[in-house]
Amino acid sequence: MIRIVLRKLKNKVKLYYSVNWLKTIYFNFKMFPLGVAKKLPVVIYGPIKITDLSGDVIIEAPIKTGMIGIGQSYEKNKANCGLTEINVKGKLVFKDYCQLGKDVFLFVGAKATCKFGDMSSVASKGKIICTNRIELGDYARLGSECQIIDTNFHEMIDLETGENIPMTQPIEIGDFNFISNRVTIMKGTKTSTNTSIASNTLCTKDYTNLGSNVLLGGIPAKLLKRNIRRNWEGEQQRMDKNLKIKNF
Repeated sequence: MIRIVLRKLKNKVKLYYSVNWLKTIYFNFKMFPLGVAKKLPVVIYGPIKITDLSGDVIIEAPIKTGMIGIGQSYEKNKANCGLTEINVKGKLVFKDYCQLGKDVFLFVGAKATCKFGDMSSVASKGKIICTNRIELGDYARLGSECQIIDTNFHEMIDLETGENIPMTQPIEIGDFNFISNRVTIMKGTKTSTNTSIASNTLCTKDYTNLGSNVLLGGIPAKLLKRNIRRNWEGEQQRMDKNLKIKNF
């Protein structure tokens, strides 16, 4: 019994000292009304560069301390390179719990909306660049070094038709999507519920016509297998226990 108590105390102390309290307090009191801010719903871990917070951050759920982690260490690797950067000029929306891992880059443009579903996540060295609209469904979980970019950054022209190719298009990632490491998701990508995406895949279009419970992979992505999905029910209890920071 004493050993269990000491272990729990050790974990709480470790969690407490992993938090960047100065940036956590600044972020919450900058972005939320006092009643919300004092509960510290967003917790920042480790070093971070906050480039711009001129936009809005909205939480569409009952407010809980630590429900959104930025720089949160929930993977096997624990080293932090100090590269986390947040730039929010538009609208950043959280439906509930969310984890952004170490060294993540998040940019939301002035007229853009970026929405994270409940228990969605972006693992270490992930990149999200949102200039139009990006939506991650509930339990849409991205592995390390993934990038989601809804723009080409530059205007392109179809020389056969003379038409300008749209520079940006919305991205919609479905609920319970299991996205492995180093996946690139570009403008116009849409996926259905229970889509799995293999490592190093390039996604560039609407895949919802393939239905649910599919595995995509390749450059560009194509259907690899049907009737397959991550065992979410089997992992639910472990994820709730290990990933949700309930108190300090």
